[in-house]
Amino acid sequence: MKSWVRWAAGGGGVAAVAASVVVAGAVLGGQAQAQATDDPGKAVYDQYCASCHNNPEPGSRAAPVAGLRRMSVQTITTALTSGVMKPIGDQLDRRQIQAVANYLAAPAGPQGTGWIDDNRCSADRAKVDLSAKPAQIGYGVDHDNSRRMTAAQAGLKTADVAKLEVAWAFAIPGASGLRGQGVVVGNTLFYPAGQASHVLALDTKTGCVKWATRTPAQIRASLTYGRLGPNGPMALVGGDSSGQLTALDAQTGKILWRADPRHDKQVPLSGTPLFAGDKILVPISASDVSLAMRAGYACCKTHGALAAVSAADGKLLWTWHTMEDAKPLGRKNSAGVEMFGPSGAPIWSSPSVDLKKGVAYTSTGENTSPPGTNTSDALVAVDLATGRQKWVFQALANDIWHMACPVGAPRPGQTVNPNCFFAGEGSVLLDHDFGGGPVIWRGRGRELILGGQKSGDVWAVNAANGKLVWHRKYGEGTPLGGVHWGIATDGVRVFAPIADPNVPAEKTAAGMYAIDVATGKEVWRWKAQADCANDRQKRAPVCANRYGISAPPLVIDGAVVAGSLDGKLWVFDAATGKVLAVHDTTGEHRTVNKVPGKGGTIDAAGPFAGDGMVFVSSGYGSFGQIPGNTLIAYRPKR
Repeated sequence: MKSWVRWAAGGGGVAAVAASVVVAGAVLGGQAQAQATDDPGKAVYDQYCASCHNNPEPGSRAAPVAGLRRMSVQTITTALTSGVMKPIGDQLDRRQIQAVANYLAAPAGPQGTGWIDDNRCSADRAKVDLSAKPAQIGYGVDHDNSRRMTAAQAGLKTADVAKLEVAWAFAIPGASGLRGQGVVVGNTLFYPAGQASHVLALDTKTGCVKWATRTPAQIRASLTYGRLGPNGPMALVGGDSSGQLTALDAQTGKILWRADPRHDKQVPLSGTPLFAGDKILVPISASDVSLAMRAGYACCKTHGALAAVSAADGKLLWTWHTMEDAKPLGRKNSAGVEMFGPSGAPIWSSPSVDLKKGVAYTSTGENTSPPGTNTSDALVAVDLATGRQKWVFQALANDIWHMACPVGAPRPGQTVNPNCFFAGEGSVLLDHDFGGGPVIWRGRGRELILGGQKSGDVWAVNAANGKLVWHRKYGEGTPLGGVHWGIATDGVRVFAPIADPNVPAEKTAAGMYAIDVATGKEVWRWKAQADCANDRQKRAPVCANRYGISAPPLVIDGAVVAGSLDGKLWVFDAATGKVLAVHDTTGEHRTVNKVPGKGGTIDAAGPFAGDGMVFVSSGYGSFGQIPGNTLIAYRPKR
């Protein structure tokens, strides 16, 4: 069994990798859109960008030009100069980059920090009390990635979750999407307002601001909470758009350290890190999946990894690589560019960890160039102390794909981008990776690792050796799920959300499925249906074909809470699947910080809870979905 592990004596240097222009990002303010036909920015866009962004195919990750126009000058410029679109930016001079950013960027919005300062907490609510146990430690709630909260953890019983009402809403100015979950400790909610380049400490009951820290770059995903070493302070840690891991003092918001854990300075940090004792586990993604759309790009060289850094100072300890470094394949594409491989198997998700056994678990995505590796589309166990690979369970072999490729076999006569040179050479071309992290389940004397895949498959494997125990499949899967961002368990059942965007109604499996973990037998299913009644078509333009569940669900006591692509928050009975409540988060919201609020698609960031409240990030403009900028807090009806 091959295992690519590298040890490091120190942390990496500063390097910047920004949020991709391929997905719709934040609007932090920008220049008025230039509309003149002779605008120099339009000429740059037409030559270098239009072929991918003017008319992206359904299901493509490439943002339509309308999505780019919701971005800021800062977001576009950073992506072209130091982010995953840098290979495009490298072909442009400084004036061209400025011109295309000004041409595309959204009109400038409110400037300054009024959205924070006008909503500061009064003295009696401003204290950050860290004496309580955290309601969750990160994206997966606990080290098992279970996304399960007891009534005591959440401060809510099933009956409470069945009768929620809006308590307050907080809007992030100019944002087009929210992709991060928060952490609740006592009466403080720590929230990554990534697209506004801030981390916030909010009062759980009122939404007032206790502290706010501007970060050097956008925190891309969710936060993890833990202690920075044996004698260090309690801290919040997240990966930012420059590739830096950023640690903030939870008491004050002060940035304590920043460190670069990446083996390749071109790849982003997309998944949420996780405290694991004296270490922090950091998932590392790859960038070729979008860059390969350009025929002149040397496809493909980057690969995913799982890194461990010291919690005390961010010093790199070890890196487990999903594969060896890419080498020339001895062939050129039809554009005459040298091809490389293997590549890909990025890690998009937050890991899980068994601290007693000293094992970390992670999941991977597809290869982006041949040869296919056994570590793509896989669940993987890694030794926590050394980073050495213990076992791999590959769910789908030879899934070599990037955004220049069709999904599935090319149609007869279909023209394929030169960088999809491997089409017709055995790849299944499906992009059916694991977008959510592995879940550790214990029961009946067994320990299983559970995983949900974008193919619609749900897997259970033996935690000791990775051998298959059971498997179920829902639908045919799509590049955006199937199971997209993760699953949850209540200790008896595993809950698998199916997104199936743009899948015809007669074929879709969109909905929620409960499976008995011990036996693999289905317990109940709930099929989602399109709802465009009344004015929903206006508030939720995607309502006819994107109504499944992509974000991971959350178990609270005996309820399952989940957000859907059409902006609804669903509450199910965990035992029966009965719908206990549904809330529509789309449309306008009055906010406590007096910034215009708009709700939209719920994606990537699932619901989270604590201190008797449920929190939902509403709005996700990527993939042509419903943009929004509002964190909504729910409480039991009084």
